Amino acid sequence: MPAGQPVSASTDHARVVRFWLLAIAVLVFAMVVVGGATRLTDSGLSITEWRPVMGAIPPLSHAQWLAEFAKYQASPQYDAINRGMTLGDFQFIYWWEWAHRLLGRVIGAAMLLPWLFFVAKGWLKGRLAAGTFGIGLMIGLQGLVGWIMVASGLNAGMVAVAPLKLMFHLTLACLIFAVLIWVALGLGPQRERGPVSPKLRAGGIAILVLLFVQIMLGALVAGNDAGMRFNDWPLMDGALVPPLNQLFDKPSALESFVDSLALTQFNHRLGAYALFALAIWHMLSARGTGFAKSAVVLLGLVSAQAVIGITTLMLVVPLWAGLLHQAFAVLVLGHVVGHVHGLTRAPRMPEQPAARVLSAV
Repeated sequence: MPAGQPVSASTDHARVVRFWLLAIAVLVFAMVVVGGATRLTDSGLSITEWRPVMGAIPPLSHAQWLAEFAKYQASPQYDAINRGMTLGDFQFIYWWEWAHRLLGRVIGAAMLLPWLFFVAKGWLKGRLAAGTFGIGLMIGLQGLVGWIMVASGLNAGMVAVAPLKLMFHLTLACLIFAVLIWVALGLGPQRERGPVSPKLRAGGIAILVLLFVQIMLGALVAGNDAGMRFNDWPLMDGALVPPLNQLFDKPSALESFVDSLALTQFNHRLGAYALFALAIWHMLSARGTGFAKSAVVLLGLVSAQAVIGITTLMLVVPLWAGLLHQAFAVLVLGHVVGHVHGLTRAPRMPEQPAARVLSAV
């Protein structure tokens, strides 16, 4: 049995469970992409009710479509920005949101039903069974968070979902994706790539943490449609750093960090620069180790994502570019998770004699 593999699953069974977890990770990736399309097409508030079971059935007659349209026409978003839209226009945004919710139901079933089967067969036991059950709970929580987010946009005076709730929704989706990849990797053969230094391991973990922070900052940009403003780069409206009264243009600093178009975008830019610099440092630190190629790929992915982000901004967020930016962020996350997983499983590099002498002194 490969090193690091849980003792609760045989090698053959572990392979099946690993495939199951990776398949769900692919579904979560698709969910993030469809969710991005739902956001970019302003479709997220088109379905005004949360019916976990019966909501899977879309309108099947003209009368049912008119009834759904009437519910949307009573929403603040319709009254403020979509008044006069046709039934065909409504059906376009409805299908995006319906597909997003349907995919969520598929993910829930794909997690629960095989889990019950594997537990009944004895393929999942102990920590592995508990861990995968925890992932299932996270998926269930994600559905609830999604509805809370939508409900926030249906309140009086709102025409979109609250940016903070969107940030939590996207971050939780990415966390589920990362945990699925992490657990699946633990069930596979472990590559022997030699020892690593504590500095290299810490650098990889720092990149993973910063990447999650950057995803959160990007969600605030998306939630405020901040990408529709300040569409020059590397400057923002001709300035390297926007004026403080433009960055902090809300009643409080906390509100500015969440709702200011200028500050949310500025923070996202700073996060990208920090991530790029850290990836360069990490690549240099990995030279001569078994993780050198993986660190180079990591830097390449971070660089490509930065180029995609700049292109998306300067083109004022066309649908294809916005989707590519969001989807590529998840791909970068997948590689970083695999990279850090390998770093944490690698043996610690022995201390140099000089270091041992200094520590003794």
